[in-house]
Amino acid sequence: MEEAEANRLKAEIKAAVNQLGLDELKAKYDDLEEQSHESDFWKDNIAAQKVMQEISRLKKRIEPWTELLNAVHDISELSQLKDPKLSDEISESLSGIRSKFSDLKHQLHFSGPFDDHAALVSIYAGAGGTDAQDWTQMLFRMYCRFFDQKGWSYRVIDESAGDEAGLKSVTLEVSGDDFVYGMLKGEAGVHRLVRLSPFNADHLRQTSFSKVEITPRIDSPSEVELDERDLKIDVYRSGGHGGQSVNTTDSAVRITHLPTNLSVAIQNERSQLKNKETALTILRSRLAKLQLEQHAETLSKLKGPSQSAEWGNQIRSYVLHPYKQVKDLRTNYETTDVERVLNGDLSQIIEAYLDSTPAT
Repeated sequence: MEEAEANRLKAEIKAAVNQLGLDELKAKYDDLEEQSHESDFWKDNIAAQKVMQEISRLKKRIEPWTELLNAVHDISELSQLKDPKLSDEISESLSGIRSKFSDLKHQLHFSGPFDDHAALVSIYAGAGGTDAQDWTQMLFRMYCRFFDQKGWSYRVIDESAGDEAGLKSVTLEVSGDDFVYGMLKGEAGVHRLVRLSPFNADHLRQTSFSKVEITPRIDSPSEVELDERDLKIDVYRSGGHGGQSVNTTDSAVRITHLPTNLSVAIQNERSQLKNKETALTILRSRLAKLQLEQHAETLSKLKGPSQSAEWGNQIRSYVLHPYKQVKDLRTNYETTDVERVLNGDLSQIIEAYLDSTPAT
C-alpha cells in the first residue's frame, strides 16, 4: 500500500519537476556559480551584482524541489523493504511530502523572470467622471484589503485626489514573502463597474471604468540599466494635497524615457531627491515589463507602450444593478457575492486566472 502510494507520489513530483524545468535551472545556476568564482568576476561591479542576484533567485527556486525529490526517493526505497514496523513512519513521511508538494505546486504558476519580485500597483480613473474616480477609490480599498488578508505590506507612493470624490489615480508599493508580482500580474487591465450612481440627482444607472497597472518592482539599477542621455528630468512645484512644504517648493519630479516616451511623475514626498528615486524605480519597473512584453533584448529596441493598454481591454465586470455579479471575462469565473469580492476576497478569482494561464 505504502509502496504504491510512494511510487505514485514520486511520479507526480517528477512530472512537476519536468514542467518546472529543474534541470535547466540547475544548469544555469551551476554556470553562474562558476562565473562568480572567476578571478576578474568583480571587475564589473554592476554586472557582478546582477549575476549574484540571479544566483540567489535560482537557489531559492531549486532547493525546495531538490529536497522534495530526495525525500520522496528515500521514502520510496524505504517502502520497498515492506517492513510492517516501518508502516507508520512511512505513512507519516508520505503525508508530509504530499503536503509540501501541494505548497510547491503553486510555484509552477510563477516561472516568469519577475514573478518573485515585489509589485507596483497603479489604479487610474477612466471614463465615467466622478463615478470613475469613486470606482478607483473602491478598487484601491479592495486591493488593500486583499493585501491585508495575504499579510503583505504596502504603502502609497503617489496619489491624486478626485475633483469631487474618490481618486484620479493612486500607486502603491506591495511586498511580501511569496510571489507578489506573480500573484498580482493578472489583475492588470480595465475594470468595469455598473451601478446606480450616487453622484447624479436622478440616481441613474452608470457605467464606470478604471485601469489597473501591475509592474514588478525593480529595486536594483543593475536589473534595468538606464542611460542618463535617454532621460529627461523636470522638476516643478507640487500641487494638490500634501502639506505646505510640498506645495511651496520645487519638489515634484517628472522623468521621461525619451526612446519610449514613458513618463513618471512623483510629488508625494517633500524631498526632491526622494521623489526622483521613486520615479526612477517606477520607470525601471515599467521598462522591465515592457521589455518582457516586447521580447526585446535591450532597452534601445523598445517601442512605446502599445495601444492594447487602452480602455478597450476590459478584463472584469462588477455589476451592482440591475443584478449582482462579478465576472472575469478571460476565465468566465463569476460570482454573485459582489460584496465579498469588493471586501478583498480575490483569491478564487486570481487562482482561476493562474489555472487558465500556462506557466511562462
